[in-house]
Amino acid sequence: MEGTLIVKRELLIAKVEIVSDRDAETARDKQSPIRTFEDLDVWKICRDLRRQIAEIARTFPHEEKYRLANQLIRASQSVTANLAEGYGRFHYAENVQFARQARGSLYEVLDHLTVALDETFLSHEKFEATREEVLKATLVVNGFIRYLSKAKTSSHDSRLTNNE
Repeated sequence: MEGTLIVKRELLIAKVEIVSDRDAETARDKQSPIRTFEDLDVWKICRDLRRQIAEIARTFPHEEKYRLANQLIRASQSVTANLAEGYGRFHYAENVQFARQARGSLYEVLDHLTVALDETFLSHEKFEATREEVLKATLVVNGFIRYLSKAKTSSHDSRLTNNE
């Protein structure tokens, strides 16, 4: 029986090597390694949203510069800052918590946009377009949270299996 396990293990290793040799170039083209938070797609999407929000805030009346415009900008900056800080923590649970805070900041951005619409600082069309971008970013952050939660679980399960 031990011989069978060794053969299966060798076949598995050989299969992995063949697949990785055949697909190595394609995989490199599709995905680059994540070295910093700046490589995370979720951060890139939220960064684009942050830039859009800054453009919108610049169109607000001057008297709103240190009120609603400032709150809107700070909330949008909080999204990417929390994603970056969570990445730097190197622990799944902490990273998830910071991603959840980023999600909360996205909803804060949405509320500030609603106030801007109600105060007629923002057209209905611009509000709807930006609202869709906020909701898209929220979906991506939710996906990131699910990914981290699953990675934490599978990492924990694999450690348990290896220690048995």
